[in-house]
Amino acid sequence: MKQAERISRLSRSTIGSFIKLRLVYGEKGLSITTLPYFLTGNLSLKSRCQGIKSMAAFFGGSQNFLQKFNKHVCFANVSSRAMASKTPVGFIGLGNMGSHMAKNLLKHGYPVFASDIFPESCKEIQDLGAQVLDSPAEVADRADRIITMLPSSPNVIEVYTGLKGILKKVKKGSLLIDSSTIDPSVSKKMAKEAEKMGAVFMDAPVSGGVGAASSGKLTFMVGGLEEEFTAVQELLTCMGTNVVYCGEVGTGQAAKICNNMLLAISMIGTAETMNLGIRLGLDPKLLAKILNMSSGRCWSSNTYNPVPGVMEGVPSASNYQGGFGTTLMAKDLGLAQDTATNTKTAIPLGSLSHQIYRVMCARGFAQKDFSSVFQFLREEENQ
Repeated sequence: MKQAERISRLSRSTIGSFIKLRLVYGEKGLSITTLPYFLTGNLSLKSRCQGIKSMAAFFGGSQNFLQKFNKHVCFANVSSRAMASKTPVGFIGLGNMGSHMAKNLLKHGYPVFASDIFPESCKEIQDLGAQVLDSPAEVADRADRIITMLPSSPNVIEVYTGLKGILKKVKKGSLLIDSSTIDPSVSKKMAKEAEKMGAVFMDAPVSGGVGAASSGKLTFMVGGLEEEFTAVQELLTCMGTNVVYCGEVGTGQAAKICNNMLLAISMIGTAETMNLGIRLGLDPKLLAKILNMSSGRCWSSNTYNPVPGVMEGVPSASNYQGGFGTTLMAKDLGLAQDTATNTKTAIPLGSLSHQIYRVMCARGFAQKDFSSVFQFLREEENQ
């Protein structure tokens, strides 16, 4: 990647009206400290360059410096996207998770161009100030930082490479962040397709569920070019408290697949444990309390308990509506199974969990939250 492009992308991160970057041309090339409003405000590229020239004396500038600065910065398409932190962001996929994520971008002052295959999903975000567009291509035409949050690999392929996909109108230098949970090989393929168009693709799947999406406390697992991580982090910290760089493209997906396999195993274990305790005469709230102060404590027991009446504000308290669907969990476990097969890795509990969630989908639980495995086990006993 050209040095000017790296600098352009580094300069996405700003604080207040200052970008906290100064570009100085020295023996080792351009180094970075501070530049003020004319690089971060709502000014044209011409005005920015004029501002840079007026600051040349401050940098000990010379005609030689200006020529090099112009060459490496002004004519490297240092756009308003790169220089202003509150420039528009595209968001595609406004489901249970994506809608909350897009709302948090609005709360942090980012103009949002949104799109979803289901128009009814766009109404709430539109009422909050987002501009709704008809297709991913239109979003790409209006924004050069785009986040996608989609159900599966085929959806991601269609949104990026379809007839009205992002890559049909993507701008050179655009930053494309995919927070879907998909096959790592698909992320790598999308990265290559984006690169052909002069754009950068990063995978950044999330963990934390709908509650964390709503409160802005998601965990993001990021894969892609390390020099792009600062730019990605700027956006993702508006929606999450943990943003972790995992490595090359696809490693974010690898981390997410491993996490969700463990989540499924622990949820089934929690459901079985709670069901057994209830059968033995224990009050479910008391049992949950004991588990959560003992070595059996886990996220499924203390944050997302699957037993109705134990906790408020979780899917089990509302007939398992909302949350993370059983179909999606079955899909993620399928990804774990596929990658385990490809790498010759033994996952006996992961495989069994996959079978259980597939059966649940066939038994009428497909649209319910994945914690409905507790209800599934109870019904199995009564057959």
